[in-house]
Amino acid sequence: MIDIKPGKRNTLTLVLFAIYLLALTWLILFKLQFSIPVTKEGRVVNLIPLLGSFGNNGVIRFAEIRVNILAFIPLGIYTCMLKAKWPFVKKVLAIVGLTSAFEIIQFIFAIGRADITDVLSNTLGGIIGIGIYALLSKALKGRTNKVITVLAAVFTVLAVLLVALLLISHRWVIIK
Repeated sequence: MIDIKPGKRNTLTLVLFAIYLLALTWLILFKLQFSIPVTKEGRVVNLIPLLGSFGNNGVIRFAEIRVNILAFIPLGIYTCMLKAKWPFVKKVLAIVGLTSAFEIIQFIFAIGRADITDVLSNTLGGIIGIGIYALLSKALKGRTNKVITVLAAVFTVLAVLLVALLLISHRWVIIK
């Protein structure tokens, strides 16, 4: 395994966390676009869990909920890596705070629906990330942060390459 000194590892973790937050912002607020998408509905708030998750046929669309959960798992892992001494409740409150901030921004700028289901599913993803970190800590002992940092670096590079490839291929489609 690659040997990264603790000080450099923490700096790398902070850089990777910043890239993750930028990607999360691009996903949630910009909907993977380069302009801010304004909803036709205006400002919408849903405070009833799962109400906004039903499709036109009356069936719950679990795909969006799954994506929200998966998107926030890294937040739980990064929170544990960067704030290891925080108690579980403080970590969860930080996750709830960030996901609530995203929903409030969507409401203020009318760029999406402010939905309690999103807050709940995002928080669940963060809690799952905290659990994954706890399991890895038991299995890897003192090497946990080193292993996660290396894996995060690899996945971040792959994700950035994928986005670059998509942008390049999109550019070619426009040119043709």
